[in-house]
Amino acid sequence: MAKASLEPLETPALLEDFYRQMVFIRHFEEKCNFAYRQGKVGGYMHVYIGMEATAVGWNAALRQGWDYVITAYRDHPQPLLMGSDPVAVMAEIMGRRGGLSKGKGGSMHLYDIKRGFFGGWGIVGGHTALGLGLAFAAKYREEDRVTLCYLGDGAANAGVFFECLNMAGLWDLPIVFIIENNEFAMGTRLEHHAADTELWKRGLPFGIESERVDGMDVLQVYSDATRIVDKVRKEGKPHLIEVMNYRFAGHGAADNDRQLYRTREEEELNMRRDPIKRLEEMLLERNLMTRESMEAIDEELTLKVDEIYEKADASPFPEPHEVYEDVYTDITVERGH
Repeated sequence: MAKASLEPLETPALLEDFYRQMVFIRHFEEKCNFAYRQGKVGGYMHVYIGMEATAVGWNAALRQGWDYVITAYRDHPQPLLMGSDPVAVMAEIMGRRGGLSKGKGGSMHLYDIKRGFFGGWGIVGGHTALGLGLAFAAKYREEDRVTLCYLGDGAANAGVFFECLNMAGLWDLPIVFIIENNEFAMGTRLEHHAADTELWKRGLPFGIESERVDGMDVLQVYSDATRIVDKVRKEGKPHLIEVMNYRFAGHGAADNDRQLYRTREEEELNMRRDPIKRLEEMLLERNLMTRESMEAIDEELTLKVDEIYEKADASPFPEPHEVYEDVYTDITVERGH
């Protein structure tokens, strides 16, 4: 996990864009927590606070509108980065009709197929089989699409995931399995649920190239993601990575007792790795941005998120009868009969 240097492609404009994206996601997720505590978000909700660099760096390595992305239930940043309407994302989290899934999916089941985002999924590890199917479809159609399949460290122990690794290795499918290791499966430390805590090794028995990378430095993430995505696209073979993260919030929005499984000292130590602060320090050190410009961006995006929230909150709830709509697909219509 060597420290990234400023590569030719990492222009000042791109770095500012990375900064804006991470700050936007941070404020969006903080507003989601606010909405949850106001009783305006039902079900369960998981935010990405502290892990922003992972989603930003990997998204930047994709061909937008062409490649596929699928993830588990910590799924807010992916559609935001892939071009989904942020009001529709917030409206879905709040269960409103104007949401990405018409208010029936909620936080854990965002979905935007037009942009290549095939969801958030609530069953731990279950979506890895769907990601495998996306990669199989791309290969079957002879398309050079790459599929990113995010999963958590807890899901890395799921049986279905090992079955997917076997098929991906057997059939040489163009997929990147991204294990987001934020050190806890809900409130269970990694060493208490994984016999082998080096999760990057999961792909080795199946002939899948595997490695561990830093997920808290957006430049390093972007460098690794670009290298790996380009390799998978060119060779058409799978890749597995373990991304080392640390979530600053609880497992879910209702997790208010983090000190039951981690100390404040541990949190404070890891917060020194805050990906936003790390990028700020680099931008200041290289005179690419000023503290004043960063504060202006923060204020701008805070107001933007407030506006997104207000618009989403004004969106109506689905009508009761809509619960029966969009449950099944009419195959005859799909086939044009």
